[in-house]
Amino acid sequence: MSRFIIEGGNRLHGELRIPGAKNAVLPILAATILNRGTSIIKNCPNLEDVKTMQEILSSLGLEVQRDKQSIIVNGKNLTANEIPESLAGKMRSSIVLMGAVLGRIGEIFISYPGGCSIGPRPIDMHLSSLRKMGAEIDDLYKGILHCKVKRFQGTEILLDYPSVGATENIMLAACLAEGETIIRNAAKEPEIVDLQNFLQALGVEIYGAGTGVIHITGCREIEKDVTYSVIPDRIVAGTYMACVAATGGELVLTGADYEPVSSIAYLLRNCGVSIERLDSKNMRIKSDQNLKAIEVIRTSPYPGFPTDMQPQFVAVLSKASGTSVVIETVFENRYGYVEQLMRMGADITVRERVAVIKGVKRLTGAFVDASDLRGGAALTIAALSAEGTSIINNVMHIDRGYEALEKSLGMIGAKIRRE
Repeated sequence: MSRFIIEGGNRLHGELRIPGAKNAVLPILAATILNRGTSIIKNCPNLEDVKTMQEILSSLGLEVQRDKQSIIVNGKNLTANEIPESLAGKMRSSIVLMGAVLGRIGEIFISYPGGCSIGPRPIDMHLSSLRKMGAEIDDLYKGILHCKVKRFQGTEILLDYPSVGATENIMLAACLAEGETIIRNAAKEPEIVDLQNFLQALGVEIYGAGTGVIHITGCREIEKDVTYSVIPDRIVAGTYMACVAATGGELVLTGADYEPVSSIAYLLRNCGVSIERLDSKNMRIKSDQNLKAIEVIRTSPYPGFPTDMQPQFVAVLSKASGTSVVIETVFENRYGYVEQLMRMGADITVRERVAVIKGVKRLTGAFVDASDLRGGAALTIAALSAEGTSIINNVMHIDRGYEALEKSLGMIGAKIRRE
């Protein structure tokens, strides 16, 4: 089991390129199931979740290859309809396979999805939406779902909440449905727009992603050779921005669209960090470590402040002058990492979904455990800015969302190694 050993107190300087987005590539890989032709997906990060999705596609009979930063999927032969429980249980995004596999062959056996332990993430909206489109879904035993449909029927669906996963599942189900499907109160995240753009490249008639109302007109069959490049990862970009904010220094991020990270940049500026847009794909972050508290931060669906950046911001605010309040509105148990930050000297009080952070003058190195992906990133940020040496155990959680994080940070001056 890997761990990070980090010597804190080093300012970060240099340049990093932002890789492709994990939360975009996973639903796009699921969408390749719909295509009987060959899909070449470029700018794919080499992450554990991506490897798991490749294994799932292979288990279904598709030919899958990786060539450096590209994944090639030949969708001609879809020979299986059962997602191995050992793979589905590793990540949350496995649930979006339902819409694609059902749309293509009309039947799937799949277990409830896994992922980080950050609170209940029910799939009720997924199931009720697919049922509304004509699917029959039975909970067999031990959390295994058996789903069947002759052919999805286009319909109008109003989501109770703009769920990213439910929006993606409906989009995929609608591609081979009969008639038009309209999703209202759809998620607006950039990853939803990226999925739409890929489906358009496949020839699907779909529009509206990013507006909250998405229209999809189904077709009988998709067979097209297509090459598509995934958008940059806004959460990875935001994490590096938070690293510089906490440690001090200057970093240029390349290949990072500004608009998807604008809420992150806004709050970091309020902390006293300088963020300069060099052009549409590049930005410069400067910090002197004289950070100011933020009165209130509230997570919310895009374009609001992302829940996936909440832990990293709590780590940054741990050394800010004054008291900050963070309100988590998306996930119920996302403060599991706070106890570990407190081992390093952070002064944080959590009551249900509210964290009160009183900035301290210094953090000190400690032995800590990463229990989830973004919480692990928060511990890394804290360790980089702490005095002394920290050891972060269970970094396999971090590997789910950051490709060789220690190498990227080492390139810009961090003293970090994997053991």
